[in-house]
Amino acid sequence: MIRYALNCDQGHTFESWFANSAAYDKQAKRRLVACPICGSAKVEKAIMAPNLAAKVGDSGTADPRPPAPPAPPLQPAPTPPIPPKTPVAMMSTAERELRHKLKELRDHITKNAHYVGPRFPEEARKIHYGEAEHRSIYGEASPEEAKQLHEEGIEFHPLPILPDDKN
Repeated sequence: MIRYALNCDQGHTFESWFANSAAYDKQAKRRLVACPICGSAKVEKAIMAPNLAAKVGDSGTADPRPPAPPAPPLQPAPTPPIPPKTPVAMMSTAERELRHKLKELRDHITKNAHYVGPRFPEEARKIHYGEAEHRSIYGEASPEEAKQLHEEGIEFHPLPILPDDKN
């Protein structure tokens, strides 16, 4: 495991653990690493001091000096959160029709499929591996859970979220 000090583009500083440096690079490239303060996925590694082992003196014994006290935990900068910008568009007639079809698709799924909530990854696996009868389900999964389902070859699709869903 490796711990990185990270900074977001809004100036927030935080730490996170990764299996190795390649795991960080892969997650950062897919924008899965996000600032816990503002949610920004524009994150980069901060400069960190290395963690060095104790010195061994000429006599072969460990250095008798006490280790340096641990650094205080990193504190986020006291800047007020900046609300993220939301993509907007003016739609043509064809785009409005497509939006209507997306809403119909979402409504059809939520009306006819079984809602399993946060158990979605577990239920999807049971169906995929034949441990449960095939049926249409919908629910919630974190980005990490969705990544794991994808890596297992389990087919799923995000439900369309339309702007009026958030109003």
